[in-house]
Amino acid sequence: MDMIALFGNPNTGKTSLFNKLTRTYAEVGNWSGVTVEKKTGILRDKSAVLVDLPGAYSLLPLSLDEGVATRYLLEEPPAALINIVDASQLQRNLYLTVQLLEYGRPLVLGLNMTDVADATGLRVNKELLADQLNVPIIPMVARTGSGSKQMLASLREVRHTSNAFQLDYGPAVEAAIKDICNLLPNTSVPQLRWAALQCLENNPVVMEWMTNEKQREQVTARIQRCEEELLREGYTIPPAQHIRSVRTAWIAELCSKAIDTSKLKPHSLTDKLDALLTHRYLGIPIFLLLMYATFKFTFDWAGTILSDMLDEFFSGTLSSWISELLVHLNASAFTQSLVVDGIVAGVGGVLVFLPQIAILFLIISVIEDSGYMARVTILMDRLMQAVGLNGKSFIPFIIGFGCNVPAIMAARTIEQPRERLITTLLVPFMSCSARLPVYALFAGVFFPSHAASIIMLMYVLGITVSLVLAKIFSKVSILSGEPSLFIVELPPYRVPQALTLFRSTWEKVKGFVRKAGTIILAGSVGIWLLSNFGPQGFGVEMDDSLLATIGGWFAPLLAPLGFGTWQAGASLLTGFMAKEVVVSTMNIIYHVPDMQGLELQVSHAFTPLASFSFMVFILLYVPCLATVAVIRKETLSWRWTAFSVIYPLAVAYIIAVLIYQCGRLLGWG
Repeated sequence: MDMIALFGNPNTGKTSLFNKLTRTYAEVGNWSGVTVEKKTGILRDKSAVLVDLPGAYSLLPLSLDEGVATRYLLEEPPAALINIVDASQLQRNLYLTVQLLEYGRPLVLGLNMTDVADATGLRVNKELLADQLNVPIIPMVARTGSGSKQMLASLREVRHTSNAFQLDYGPAVEAAIKDICNLLPNTSVPQLRWAALQCLENNPVVMEWMTNEKQREQVTARIQRCEEELLREGYTIPPAQHIRSVRTAWIAELCSKAIDTSKLKPHSLTDKLDALLTHRYLGIPIFLLLMYATFKFTFDWAGTILSDMLDEFFSGTLSSWISELLVHLNASAFTQSLVVDGIVAGVGGVLVFLPQIAILFLIISVIEDSGYMARVTILMDRLMQAVGLNGKSFIPFIIGFGCNVPAIMAARTIEQPRERLITTLLVPFMSCSARLPVYALFAGVFFPSHAASIIMLMYVLGITVSLVLAKIFSKVSILSGEPSLFIVELPPYRVPQALTLFRSTWEKVKGFVRKAGTIILAGSVGIWLLSNFGPQGFGVEMDDSLLATIGGWFAPLLAPLGFGTWQAGASLLTGFMAKEVVVSTMNIIYHVPDMQGLELQVSHAFTPLASFSFMVFILLYVPCLATVAVIRKETLSWRWTAFSVIYPLAVAYIIAVLIYQCGRLLGWG
């Protein structure tokens, strides 16, 4: 089956188009040789496989994921290309288009966001543009699916055509292109001229692709000679800059003919909203207010009511059904206890918080899909620069609120290895959804009137600790270096689509439920077994169990933090598997029938100050096992992986001790 590659700048609607063209046939994996995620799917008409390339502004890579596009074109030449561009930002988007046209394979141009362009008064002459580029152009609104049928039809036709686009770069560069084509290896690249141009642009992926060292030296020498010839022609810039200037001049001339700005509205709704939401002084307070409203709605209003209903179902109806079924099947007392007290209590104790997590994910999806989240990174850029990073590092931090694993993977888009490593080390301090059950439990017991404020404080504390540590890390010689530039595409504000929100929320919730059915299920069984097994054999009292013994080893170390009990020690230890397991462990340890029972036991075992110290420790201590695994995969270093486990534990311990001991001195104990 033919392969079709999908290209586009970030935030041009590439993912929306992919979803519309493939529907539910998406398959996610990693590109060969690198950890960057790829997404492939079968087109709706079953005619080809669509490959979604990472968003890029050009084929000259600035980050790890942008290099994937060039590698793909070199090693797996597709049958055709789709290039989606933003009609309201056409001139900037067309630079990548020119590079793709020079590749020589059939191409269809998706002119996306035509509704946004129309709303701003921008008019694009599609016929003139198609004539100059010599490719079919499909006007579309990818978010709604408008134009997707026409895109499929065009793809069926265009694969049988050829593409002969070519710009004239002047005598010196054209001569160098010809010579480099003769030096390049025999290859399946459909357009040697394109590969030669990439060499002249010093594309590192193409230079590495030439495995013959002598050949690489010959190409480098020819590039240097080209620079000398350009100087003789009166140009004072190297070949790479000369090629870029020729392309940008050609694009500017084309856009002056194809784009009518005579009816352009001076101030769009986006401009007016940006004036307020990205205001230098008001922007961050507005964002914090929005986050507070989010937590208030999630934990004090709708979420709590739904969680109580779900708890009633798990602890009452479901437990009764299962108990009656096991009795009917003549199951042993061991089996009944394992299923009801171990599995149902453990897994159900986490799933009762599913409504709150789903609501939080839904609101975050609304913020992302509306275009506001990109503005938040702009707001945070100045603060991030002050600690040695930039706004692009804040994107993984935001993703980390959902799950730390994809957040660390998102750090691949950061150009500087130093900033990428620091971001990877700091992401685990972001309060992921796995910690929410712990916060919801303790905040609901000890701070019922201020639960939203306490939970929001955990998120703010995680970011604050990360920023302080970023400043420290950026000063350490082994992690110091030049900061990278921060460039982000700001999409227009949009009304989120219900289907998109549902899919986005469902994917995140599905991951949480899947974890409940695997890691938390296995953990609950293991914890139940440890709580019933001791030196005297099976069926011992909880305080004499192996779990109590293991937890007791850590209890003296936790006493200065305010929770020096074996129950707290055991819960924290199992939390390394997954943070949700902390609540599962407590459910099994305290042997309670429902959440009300657990809340009562927790209220006796902790004080308000100790509970706050416990939440802070949960926020900051070691990453979960899955996060540690992805840190190893991304850093390719056992040293940094070990460091990522040890130093958060030290940070958590120090801060929790300070909170508890200072609180006691102030009489809060």
